[in-house]
Amino acid sequence: MKHYFALAAVFVAMHVGHVYAQAPHYSTDSLVVSLLTCSPHDEIYSLYGHTAIRVNNMYTGQDWVFNYGVFSFSKPFFALRFAVGLTDYELGVIPFEIFKREYKRFGSQVTEQVINLSMEEKLQLMMALDDNYRPANRVYRYNFFYTNCTTRARDIIERNISGKVIYSDDSKKEMTLREMVGQCTAGHPWATFGNDLCLGFLADRKTSSRQQQFLPLNLMADFSRAQIYEAGQYRPLVAQQNIAVMPGVQFTTEAFPLRPMHCFAILASLIVVLTAIGTYKSRLFMVIDIILFGLAGFAGIFMTALFFSLHPTTSSNLQFLLLNPLHIATMVMAIRKKAGIKTWWTVTISIVLFFLGAAIQNYAEGITLLAIAMLLRSTVNLRFAYNKKIANIHKRNDDD
Repeated sequence: MKHYFALAAVFVAMHVGHVYAQAPHYSTDSLVVSLLTCSPHDEIYSLYGHTAIRVNNMYTGQDWVFNYGVFSFSKPFFALRFAVGLTDYELGVIPFEIFKREYKRFGSQVTEQVINLSMEEKLQLMMALDDNYRPANRVYRYNFFYTNCTTRARDIIERNISGKVIYSDDSKKEMTLREMVGQCTAGHPWATFGNDLCLGFLADRKTSSRQQQFLPLNLMADFSRAQIYEAGQYRPLVAQQNIAVMPGVQFTTEAFPLRPMHCFAILASLIVVLTAIGTYKSRLFMVIDIILFGLAGFAGIFMTALFFSLHPTTSSNLQFLLLNPLHIATMVMAIRKKAGIKTWWTVTISIVLFFLGAAIQNYAEGITLLAIAMLLRSTVNLRFAYNKKIANIHKRNDDD
């Protein structure tokens, strides 16, 4: 979720393991392990917050942040690889002061939860982090909902606790993945539109409490109520909670003034008006179909990539019925004036199936208005195609 520059990588590699090797000489209180939860800021990748692990060695003064959210936009085809589930993230390690300074610059609050670990558990967790940071182990296959910077931090903490972590579900709400990410992007309608366009009907299923922990703020809330059960006794998972970075002023960029619904409403209205004029003048205005179905077809190439994605929440996307590459063939046949009854029946059926799919999937904002416009054009073309066929039949009969 957060991209850091590579800082002092050689120094970290040389000293992190050495510090851990000396850890048995420290008192229990000299080593503090914390979960850091960062509130969102205005960058698109940060709208969901961020999680990291802090290891503060007060004996040596070394204070490190282990961050599973390191990625690079500069890698080839990053957006496409992210969409199809082939994005690799990695574990990075930076000094806490640098981490703290960066979030202070963004105006984001950073909440620190000190994990209530025994000395043995702290050493075990540090060795696990050290092993994760080895070049052969630090890269992992990222999945936003199931394996991200938050779930990786949670998992490595849980695995290195001698007892079992028991979470309280008292305040949990039944929510879907789509609803949760929608809450995060509530002030960014085009980000919400992009998410909803990519997500399929599996994202509309209710989630378990553990599934909801992919969001940093959810995990933080769960950690604050969690207990560690060991040998018949309970102890709180979080020993202490404090604010490591106070919230500051956040500078927001000017957003596009129109929501997706407004844009699609304008487009649909324009198509309805032009179609009405064309019907009155007995003209098709085929240029409308060339542009409309051409755009839908090229958008369908992206939807096809999502359909075969490794993300289960995108490969179940029924919006593929509306936006698919077959519309490129429709555009070509419209240009060549060879789009006939079969072509327009195929288009009409796929759009009708899209509307039926709304019973099990929530669609992106405004996309149904686009579907209405496309359905209008396909039915008008069907009527013209049938009228043309009847006229040809009459002509042949007259010739006979």
